[in-house]
Amino acid sequence: MNDFLHKLPTFVGNHLALSALFVILLVAVIVTQLMTLLRKYKELTPASLTLLMNRENPLLVDISPRDSFEKGHIPGAKHVLMSQFDPESKDLAKAKDLPVVVICRAGQTAQGAAQRLVKAGFQRVYFLGGGMGAWTQAQLPVAKGK
Repeated sequence: MNDFLHKLPTFVGNHLALSALFVILLVAVIVTQLMTLLRKYKELTPASLTLLMNRENPLLVDISPRDSFEKGHIPGAKHVLMSQFDPESKDLAKAKDLPVVVICRAGQTAQGAAQRLVKAGFQRVYFLGGGMGAWTQAQLPVAKGK
């Protein structure tokens, strides 16, 4: 270890661009992880969503396009088009005390919707990481139609 520390300044001096890139990437990873830990909504895996469904009966909001929803969705999920998604609506306002899980096809759009729910005052907000793709890959039940 002492030899490593002795040679490190020489390595950094000879490979300045590589060392700078390493520091930038390290800072980016740390910032990303801190932001994930500090956000007010959480990512769920299909297994953790199943556990939440069995324990607390959360409100499942699927914001996938209509045709994707009809091809397959989590049983019990309510479909809301993203263009009509309004965290301030009367229907959603009734669920402010419930856990709310936002679902989309791949999990990325759901993060934005989850963030909007948090801004609207919802306390327990989640999104399904990987979306319906992760759910079907885990071979969990899927409902078809409306």
